Amino acid sequence: MGLWDKLKGEFIDIIEWLDPTSDTLVWRFERYGNEIKYGAKLVVREAQAAVFINEGQLADVFGPGTHTLETENLPILSTLQGWKYGFRSPFKAEVYFANLRQFTDLKWGTKNPVMLRDTEFGGVRLRAFGTYAMRIKDPARCLLQIVGTDGRFTTGEIKEQLRNLIVTRFTDLVAESRIPILDLASNYDELGRYVQEKLGPEFEEYGLEITKFLVENVSLPPEVEQALDKRASLGIVGNLQAYTQFQAAQSMEKAAENPGGLAAGGMGMGMGFAMGHQMAQSMSAGPPTAPPPLPAAGYYVALGGRQAGPFDTARLSQMARAGELTRQTLVWAQGMAQWTAAGEVGELAALWTAVPPPLPPNA
Repeated sequence: MGLWDKLKGEFIDIIEWLDPTSDTLVWRFERYGNEIKYGAKLVVREAQAAVFINEGQLADVFGPGTHTLETENLPILSTLQGWKYGFRSPFKAEVYFANLRQFTDLKWGTKNPVMLRDTEFGGVRLRAFGTYAMRIKDPARCLLQIVGTDGRFTTGEIKEQLRNLIVTRFTDLVAESRIPILDLASNYDELGRYVQEKLGPEFEEYGLEITKFLVENVSLPPEVEQALDKRASLGIVGNLQAYTQFQAAQSMEKAAENPGGLAAGGMGMGMGFAMGHQMAQSMSAGPPTAPPPLPAAGYYVALGGRQAGPFDTARLSQMARAGELTRQTLVWAQGMAQWTAAGEVGELAALWTAVPPPLPPNA
């Protein structure tokens, strides 16, 4: 660095930062020998903060606006007073600009599957990923805890540490919540809020704030997902017999389009249909039930144009003696083709042997 560069630096009295990047958290204003001139103008824009370091110690934090750096507000001596030391002032000062805007679409995710216990499936392995947003909440703490003397500190320098922190807390929260795996998707919003609240104090230790946490997906290993897909397919099929018939109809349609393979296709289709029919019957059949009750023994009697009974032979004998049952009364029992006069039924004809016949009309 030549004399001209040194002198040119003495006339630079505006300290500002126009961020041309999208990932810079903190940037140090570069100045020859870290010497800042007395009366320099510090321009801090919205969504920025300036941390002033004097002689290695944090002197102040400036918010948005234009500030004059003088001994009245900061213990800064003009670099011109250092000329007697050979243009090397013993009074050093640095300005770090902190970017206070939100940094969005930061990724997080599990590197390896996480083992958890599920109430329905037992031990399972889960993967999860999503995004989050953060910003600098305390510029001074951020500078002291993670930036140090780095001239340009980006999100890439801390995202790995934050990812590990997020995955650890997320896994712990999912395990403690005991939410069934099949219900996780309906609880993404709640999980995101809980993880954000749990991570808040730990981000603040770095002078940061997590402003948004999103769970994009929680997934199972591929083989487990395939098993779940088959299970869901059975539920969608529902009536297996109707589904088998539908499949058979499709097979017939495809066989008709291929006359050469119709015989073989028809044989395979028939076998498949028969097997499917048997499976449908075995699946649709309910638990075994008790046999139906024995049919009632006896005769039904037509009395007054209405059916009565059934009556056993003892009751019919009483009815015959009382005149309620005559030889012309129609009766019917199991095994008879139709209603028949009681006197024509061999088993009932004996009911009138001890009963005198009716008197003739002119007696």
